Amino acid sequence: MGKVSKDIPLAEITLRKYEKPDMTDKRNLIKKLCLSIGLLQSGDSRDIIVDILMLLVNNKIVKSEDVASKVIELRNLNKLPLLGVAESNIRRQLKRLKDIGLIEKTLEGYRLYENLSLEEIFKERLEKYLIPNIIERVKEYFNAVK
Repeated sequence: MGKVSKDIPLAEITLRKYEKPDMTDKRNLIKKLCLSIGLLQSGDSRDIIVDILMLLVNNKIVKSEDVASKVIELRNLNKLPLLGVAESNIRRQLKRLKDIGLIEKTLEGYRLYENLSLEEIFKERLEKYLIPNIIERVKEYFNAVK
């Protein structure tokens, strides 16, 4: 039997456009942000990534061992079902946030990348670096197809 090759992207981001933000509820704003950049799919009942990102936006740093308990507190506070709160899933969601460049792990715990605001992270890491590189590679494929 021959070797099976998998096409694994070097980088990826999904961008979606929604209506202008006018909600005052911070959790809903963060949920729309997650939907907008492909971290969440419309209709997902397991939206634990929203709570993880909200936790990190509201705190300078969160110790690794405290993430799960603090996320459960947030979900209870918002009267949300405890779907996706398993440690393994929380670690997977933290990895997704790290992979896209929104957060980083330091010796003290998790925080937003270099303690920047989400807007600054988007401008510096996604808008200036990741998105142009992806667009350039897509153009190369368009040109190669001719």
